[in-house]
Amino acid sequence: MSAQKRYNTYRQTFPEFVYQDYEYTMQSDGLHMCFHFKLSDKLCFAVRSSVPTRQFINFSIPKDQLDLLVFNIGMAELVSYWKAFCPPLVRIVPHGLTEEQKCFWKKLYFNGLGEFFYVNGIRATIDDFMTIEAEGEPLKPVAFSQFDDKASESFIVPIGGGKDSVVTLDCLQSYSTRLQLDSPLPLIMNPRGATVECCRVAGYEHGDFLEIRRAIDPLLLDLNAKGALNGHTPFSAMLAFYTLLVSALTGRRHIALSNESSANEATDIANGVNHQYSKSLEFENDFRDYVSSFISPRFDYFSFLRPLSELQIAMLFSRLPQYHDVFRSCNVGSKQDVWCGHCAKCLFAFIILSPFISPDRLAQYFGHNLLDDETLMLYFRQLAGLEPVKPFECVGTVAEVNTALRMTVDRWYANGEVPCLLRDFQPQGDSVSLSALASEHNLTEGLMNILVAHVV
Repeated sequence: MSAQKRYNTYRQTFPEFVYQDYEYTMQSDGLHMCFHFKLSDKLCFAVRSSVPTRQFINFSIPKDQLDLLVFNIGMAELVSYWKAFCPPLVRIVPHGLTEEQKCFWKKLYFNGLGEFFYVNGIRATIDDFMTIEAEGEPLKPVAFSQFDDKASESFIVPIGGGKDSVVTLDCLQSYSTRLQLDSPLPLIMNPRGATVECCRVAGYEHGDFLEIRRAIDPLLLDLNAKGALNGHTPFSAMLAFYTLLVSALTGRRHIALSNESSANEATDIANGVNHQYSKSLEFENDFRDYVSSFISPRFDYFSFLRPLSELQIAMLFSRLPQYHDVFRSCNVGSKQDVWCGHCAKCLFAFIILSPFISPDRLAQYFGHNLLDDETLMLYFRQLAGLEPVKPFECVGTVAEVNTALRMTVDRWYANGEVPCLLRDFQPQGDSVSLSALASEHNLTEGLMNILVAHVV
């Protein structure tokens, strides 16, 4: 049965998805949360997450704050479970939602599931894929008084283990020192080798960084194995709502993400499907508006690297050699904390760094020279814009890839034999500037000056 037929059949079998309730408890080891979802009284999910105790966390924040923040986390979590059978009705029981809130969530779910619909071959529109109904009164915005002192001006920096968040952390460490602010607090969701090691190199031991532990209900994994619909969900949007919680718990109102301008380019440009939708400026602005209107205007969620391209970030990262042995951004090899050396994400990372780090040194990190690996030709063509669709990974723009390849040839292969992927390649389009900064972002003048000082 095709995915479209399964989609239609599942929607008849499971006509309703219910966000039943949420709960949280303070225990000796931290804050524990659980979200309860139901599929038409036939299947029940219990989704658990926690924020472990740290000396810099104050768990004694008002109940109205926790209710507001935890409820919205549940709204972000539910889409991962909804997508298994895509019920046409989503019913929200714990609290009401305004029409504006419903529009925000529908837009996030639909665009965040753009890759899911595309890859599965499912035809859906934002009008017909889901109807949201909510019971009761909407929660009101809350005054977050913990943001009233100078300590609240310090930063939280989510760390993913790749080059981008390392650049953000390094820049904001020096900035915080200059302004006599507390050092930035790294935040890791489900710590693994590279995320912990990047923090360690930056000077943070295990108890020095924030942690979120999140688990998928085993029932969903079982359903996926038995044929439920599966695919990409807007993980970064879900993380965004968790960052609000740890911001409130630590009294730090600035949340500095590491999403670059390149995230705005669609993966499939013709159809407007973007693997990185929840990393895009469009989502960032929508999220900021939602938080300001329905949670609190005191939070400051922004992408510190938004004015930069992936190429510029690679240039800045190349100047931080202490991280070169420990960073990882390969999804295939993440559990083993390795670069697999055979996926599109590995190839992109190799390409974007290749103008700034020698081929021999990159080969040490990735296991071999990926530009000399014929098995990666399809990914190479997709990244370089020679195919209509880019890989569904967090990769840079076609223009950045072509610029990086042009620079790589000029610097390392001008007088010798080029690697096999480059032998017949002719770079396309205009080059991306290493000094120009994107004008659309949410940085203050002071933060923008940091980037200007590093790039220009």
